[in-house]
Amino acid sequence: MNSTATPDAPGTAPPRLQLSGITKRYPAVVANSGISLTVQPGEVHAVLGENGAGKSTLMKIIYGATRPDSGQVQFDGRAVHIRNPQEARQLGIAMVFQHFSLFDTLTVAENVWLGLDKSHSLADVTRRITAKAREYGLDIDPLRPVHTLSVGEMQRVEIIRALLTEPRLLILDEPTSVLTPQAVEKLFVVLRKLASEGCSILYISHKLHEIRALCTACTVLRGGKVTGVCDPREESNASLSRLMIGAEPPALEHRAVHVGDTVLRVEGLSLPRADQFGVDLVDLQFEVRAGEVVGIAGVSGNGQKELLYALSGEDPRAQPSMVQLAGQSAGHLDPRQRRRLGLHFVPEERLGRGAVPSMGLAHNLLLTRSDAVGSGGWIRMSVLQAQARGIIERFGVKAGGPDAPAQSLSGGNLQKFIVGREISAQPRLLIVSQPTWGVDVGAAQQIRGEILALRDAGCAVLVLSEELEELFDISDRMHVMAKGRMSPSVDRANATVERIGEWMSGLWHGDVQAHLARNRAQLAELNSGGAHAQT
Repeated sequence: MNSTATPDAPGTAPPRLQLSGITKRYPAVVANSGISLTVQPGEVHAVLGENGAGKSTLMKIIYGATRPDSGQVQFDGRAVHIRNPQEARQLGIAMVFQHFSLFDTLTVAENVWLGLDKSHSLADVTRRITAKAREYGLDIDPLRPVHTLSVGEMQRVEIIRALLTEPRLLILDEPTSVLTPQAVEKLFVVLRKLASEGCSILYISHKLHEIRALCTACTVLRGGKVTGVCDPREESNASLSRLMIGAEPPALEHRAVHVGDTVLRVEGLSLPRADQFGVDLVDLQFEVRAGEVVGIAGVSGNGQKELLYALSGEDPRAQPSMVQLAGQSAGHLDPRQRRRLGLHFVPEERLGRGAVPSMGLAHNLLLTRSDAVGSGGWIRMSVLQAQARGIIERFGVKAGGPDAPAQSLSGGNLQKFIVGREISAQPRLLIVSQPTWGVDVGAAQQIRGEILALRDAGCAVLVLSEELEELFDISDRMHVMAKGRMSPSVDRANATVERIGEWMSGLWHGDVQAHLARNRAQLAELNSGGAHAQT
C-alpha cells in the first residue's frame, strides 16, 4: 500500500479479511476449530489467547505458511486460496513471526532483499532499509551480519522487512516481546500511522495493556475456538484475563528478603568485542547474593549478549578472577564446569540455544542435566521421561508428551519447559534472559512466581529483561546496561520507570554524582548539628 493511499469510506468497503469456519488438525491436537474472524480496513485487531490457543497457527494460515483442512478465506471481498507466503505477499499480506526467519550468515540487507521481489537491486534495498529505519526510529545497520545481532535487533529487521512491502494487512506475532517501553511507543506511532492510511493490522500479544492502548477490536481464542469478541478499549486487564484464561492470574507474593553469601561476583570484567559489530564490556562490577533477585535492564544491543556469554562460559576469555562463582574464580571455566558449581542458565534464543528443535523434550533435558546418565554413559530413558513429565505437569506445558519435538511446541510452551528444566535442577545460581518472552499472562505470572519461590529457597537469581514491568515485579535490586557499561545498583523501592529509562541512555553518572552530593550535604548537616549540640 502506498503511503498516499487513503482509507475507504466507512461502510463502503468489504472487510479486508474475513475467515469462515477455519479448521486445522494435527495428530495430537486440533489447533483451530471452526474459527471465524473479520478485520475491517484500517482496523488494529488483536488476537488474544493463552499459549497453545491456536493463534500462531491461524496467522500462518492467513499468511499461506500453513493450509487449513477446511474453511474459507476472503480478502478484500473475494475468496482466495493462499498456497504460500509469496502469494500472500502478492495480495498485500505481510507477517512478522515470533520466531524469526533470518539467515544468520547473511547481512541485514541481504535477508530483507530475499523477502522482496527482485525489481529492486540490493543497493537500492540497502538505501530503503536505512530510510525506513530512520523514518520509524528502528535503528539498524543494513550491512551487519544477522549472527551479530541481538534478539531485539533481529526483531527490528523483521519489522522493517514487512514495512518495505507496503502491506494492506500486517500480521504481528508478539512484536514487542523484546522491545523497550520507548521502542514500543515508537512502534505504536508507526502502527497507528499505517492504520490511518488504510492498512489493517492483526496484532498478537500477551501484554494486555498494549492491546487496550493500541487495538480497536479483539477476538479471543481458547482451545482453538473463538470464545469472545470485544472492544479492548472498554475492557480492563482483569476482564481480558478472564476472557482469555477463565480467571485472573494469581498475585505475586513478595516476602521479605533474607540475603546470604555472595554467589556471583563480577569484578572489573572488561572484554573487547568478539567481532566488529559486538559491544566492548567495560569494567563491570556487580554481585548477586543468595536469596535475592537482581534485575538488569537495558536496550537490546548494549552488551547484554556479551555479558551472558561471559557469565555462562560460552565466552571463556575473561581473566579467572573477573567472574567468581561461590567464591571460586570461574572466568576461564567452560559451561559444564560452571554447572558443577551450581550455575544454570536460560538463554533468550529458545530454539537453537535453549533447545534442539528436532529432539524430544526428554532428550533436551540432556543439554543441561546429567542426573539421568548412569555409569558408563548409558542414558536412563525412564528417568529422563519421568523428569520431562514432571516439568510438563508442574509448569502446565501443552505438549504431546515427553517425546514431543521441541519445535512442535508453541513459543510460550517451549519457554515454560526450558525455564522449568533449569529451575527443577535446583540451581545455586540461576541466570535467566527474557524469562517470559512470548508467554501468556497466566503462564508469565507462574514463571515469575517460580523465580520468587526459588529466591525464597536461597537461590541467587540474575534476570536480564527488556520488560521493565517484569523487572519491577520480581527484582529486589536493579542495574542498567548501556554501551557495555553497568550502572550502580538501585533497590526496587527507590527505582522508578523514569529513572531507569534515563539510565538506559547511559545517563546515570550525573544521577550518581547528585546522589553522592546529597549524601555529603546530609553528612555535613549531621556533623554541624552535632557540633551545635556540643556547644
